[in-house]
Amino acid sequence: MSSNLLKLPDGTEPVTNADEEIFLVYTALNQKPLDQTGPDGFRGLGHVDSRKDTLSIRFELTAPSQPTPSSGTAESKSASRSRKGKSAKKTRSEESPHVIEIELAQDKTALRSRKGDTGSVLWRASIAFAQVILQQYRFPPSNPLVDKDLLRESHILELGAGTGLLSIALSACAKSYTATDIAPLLPLIRKNVALNFAGWTQNTKPPEESPGSNISVEELDWETLLSLPPAGRSRYYPTPPEPNAKWDLILVVDCIYHPSLLPALVETIETVSTAGKTWALVIVELRQEDVVREFLERWLTKGTWRLFRVDGLLDLPYVVWACQKYA
Repeated sequence: MSSNLLKLPDGTEPVTNADEEIFLVYTALNQKPLDQTGPDGFRGLGHVDSRKDTLSIRFELTAPSQPTPSSGTAESKSASRSRKGKSAKKTRSEESPHVIEIELAQDKTALRSRKGDTGSVLWRASIAFAQVILQQYRFPPSNPLVDKDLLRESHILELGAGTGLLSIALSACAKSYTATDIAPLLPLIRKNVALNFAGWTQNTKPPEESPGSNISVEELDWETLLSLPPAGRSRYYPTPPEPNAKWDLILVVDCIYHPSLLPALVETIETVSTAGKTWALVIVELRQEDVVREFLERWLTKGTWRLFRVDGLLDLPYVVWACQKYA
């Protein structure tokens, strides 16, 4: 796999100083007042709706002549349609956006009863990120973040998969997709994959080439990995299903929220990645400034990654960092 999986905009400068980067992103955030109260009454936490046992997620992918939605929707939302002119004849794609619908179960009690469990409900960052990637994959713009042809041949590893939404939404874009999380969350991820892909179970997947057949759900506890001696870590974390393959893309979506997890998360990203090959996309909702700063400091201190902020992909309060391991 080529190292050109991600295409950064011309002129994108690497992030080299955590304090400077934090100043820039939080200054932009403070200049844009946001209503961060969700439908469940939580403010600034980013849940979609933690009161419901199931959610219906709808992604509308619009042709280039139409406005592109900035994020997907939960429950319902209709996309606006544009006209080139009164005399312009509408095409089929202009009148009917391509729609992807996903049914997702939540474990709403675990959020409150299981200490430290945030992955049992859906977070808005995952919807926003999936919407952008699906839109660019279906209707590639002139400057897509991800090379569509290379993505088709890529092996994706997601850390902190939570409800499993991204594996369901994005697996059709890749060669393989492995969703990982702590053991208590794996039944929920597997339930959701099976809910959306008939015949899928962990050990009995649909026939090859069937939707969802390239999804695997595996345990990967960052703190367990950190506790192991470096020489023994490769026997713990999952590897791509293809012999001798390495991970092309690591996804870390809305996992930066508790300082106690940062050492283990940074070490996990470092361990599962391959120099000259692996890219990581880290999507962060800007909450506690000191936590995000510590994450950047720890990652930059590794000295083995080139970090870039990808502006314009998602709206605030989200920030996207694209990173490639070079050593």
